[in-house]
Amino acid sequence: MNKNGTIVKMRTEWGKVVDYYLPVGNSEIFLNELIGRKINLKYLNEIHCLGCGQKIKKSYAQGWCYDCFRTRPETAPCILRPELCQAHRGISRDIEWARKHCLQDHYVYLAISSGLKVGVTRKNQIPTRWIDQGAGKAIKLAKTPNRYLAGVIEVVLKDHLNDKTNWRKMLQNEVPFDIDLLKERQKARILMGKEFQTYFVDDDEITEIVYPVTQYPEKVKSVGFDKEEIITGKLKGIKGQYLIFGDDRVLNIRKHGGYLIELECPPKLE
Repeated sequence: MNKNGTIVKMRTEWGKVVDYYLPVGNSEIFLNELIGRKINLKYLNEIHCLGCGQKIKKSYAQGWCYDCFRTRPETAPCILRPELCQAHRGISRDIEWARKHCLQDHYVYLAISSGLKVGVTRKNQIPTRWIDQGAGKAIKLAKTPNRYLAGVIEVVLKDHLNDKTNWRKMLQNEVPFDIDLLKERQKARILMGKEFQTYFVDDDEITEIVYPVTQYPEKVKSVGFDKEEIITGKLKGIKGQYLIFGDDRVLNIRKHGGYLIELECPPKLE
């Protein structure tokens, strides 16, 4: 198999084990069936902006040219900090985009990725958001009618809970799975304060996520196309948006959005 094209973040499907699909140009490669096999990823020295498509020398915010980074709604400050969203006040880089992405139901959630964390995601991004973070378990905490309110609740909880994932521990599977999410949700409900109790979600469902990994790295070694033109090795698994190779190297696919690559996988020996 040999495919050329620009890549974007992997598409996922949640099931007993997460299925991963890598878009390469106009093709989409089912990566799960390549686990255990050697793959070659060659950078073809081109990056194309995910927004306007123009060829660029450097990408910003995982795949954008500088102009798109400054003007596109997908790269607005509220993407990383939901409490900054102003779409509910009619202010946005693109109000039509905001109606579909910001002025929709959002969830504040608790997840176990490298440890217990709090986060925010749009309703229709569940469980995709949790998978992209490499979470093993997650539960809904609060439901709001827009991104801003979810962000405000998250800010309140960030004084008591982590909002970041330690990606190295996540990839090494050094995860405290014995955390009781139901108890932690009740603690978080109290921490939310009286002002936000109306948004609390009384739903005990815990989503559990299993990743297609046969071997976790002992010591994570991050690699990328900015320093290595060819990345090759036996694929041992996929977690979050990372490919895991047999020699403890990991490749963050999302970081390389818009990169033009050639993917080659030698025929499987019978």
